[in-house]
Amino acid sequence: MASLNGVGHSTQELLDAQAHVWNHIFNFINFMSLKCAVQLGIPDIIQKHGKPMMLSQLVDALPINKAKACFVYRLMHILIHSKFFVNVKISDNDNENEGYWLTPASHLLLKDKRMSMVPFALAMLDPILIDPLHHVSEWFQNESPSPFVAKHGMSIWEYMGIEQKFNQLFNEAMASDAWFLSTIARKECKQLFEGLKSMVDVGGGTGMVAKAIANAFPGLQCTVLELPRVVVGLEGTENLTCIGGDMFDFIPPADAVFLKFFFDMLMMVNVVAKERTEEEWAKLFFAAGFTSYKINKLFGLRSVIEVFP
Repeated sequence: MASLNGVGHSTQELLDAQAHVWNHIFNFINFMSLKCAVQLGIPDIIQKHGKPMMLSQLVDALPINKAKACFVYRLMHILIHSKFFVNVKISDNDNENEGYWLTPASHLLLKDKRMSMVPFALAMLDPILIDPLHHVSEWFQNESPSPFVAKHGMSIWEYMGIEQKFNQLFNEAMASDAWFLSTIARKECKQLFEGLKSMVDVGGGTGMVAKAIANAFPGLQCTVLELPRVVVGLEGTENLTCIGGDMFDFIPPADAVFLKFFFDMLMMVNVVAKERTEEEWAKLFFAAGFTSYKINKLFGLRSVIEVFP
C-alpha cells in the first residue's frame, strides 16, 4: 500500500491514476496526428488507390521528404489506434502483407466530398483558435474579456475582419459543418419543418443550411442573419434572403429560429459565451413566454429543440 497525500492507495490505483493523467497530458498527439493526416491528404491518397494500400505504396504516393519515410508507419499506427484507418490483409503473389484502408471517420476527411469535415478540422485545429487555450489561467486572473483577446489583442470577430485568410478558413469550416447538418436534417427531420412558413438561420454563415432547407421546402421563406462582412456578395433566391446584422441587436421575426451547435469551453475561450444545460434552456424558454419544449435527439452529439407558445 502506497501513500499519496497521507491517503493509502494500492500500487494499481496509483498506476491507473498516472495512466489517466498521462492520457490527458498527451492527448494532443491524437488530434495533431489527425491534422497531419489531413494536411498530407492521406485519406484521399488511399481512396484514390481504390483498395487497401501497403505502407510502401503509401510512402511513394505521399508528398513528403523520402528520407523521412520510415516515420510514416508510426503516424499510421496512432491513426489506426484512433480508428481513422484499419489494417487489412493483402495477398500479393502468394505473399501476405498488411495494408491500410478507410473507416467511416476517414470517409468524412476526403477533401472533395460534399460532407467533408476537412475545412472544419483544419479551422478548429488552427493555432489561431488553439493558442488562446494556453491563456485561460492568465485570463482568469486579469481583466481581459476573453482568452482570445489575451492572446491576439482583439476579439475573434475583429481578428477575422483583418485576417482574411483566417476569415475564409473559418467560414469554410462553418459551411462544411452546415452542409453536413443540413443533409441529415433534410433526411431525418422533415416533420420539424412541416407547417412552418418562415425560418431565420441566426449566425447562418454563408447560408449553406438555409439554402438546403429552402430548396427542400419551397413553401418555407428562409432568412440568413449574419455579420455584414460574411453576407457580402451572397445571393438569395425566391424563398431565401440574406441579411447583414448582429443577432445581439435584432433577429427578424419568423416561425422558427435556427441556431447551430456550440462548444461550451471554446465559446468561453473565443467569444466569452457559453453552452446551456437543459435546465438553463427551459428557464430561458419559459421566461420568454413559451409554455413547453421538446428535445429531439436526432443528430448524434447534437439535438433539435422545439419550443411551443
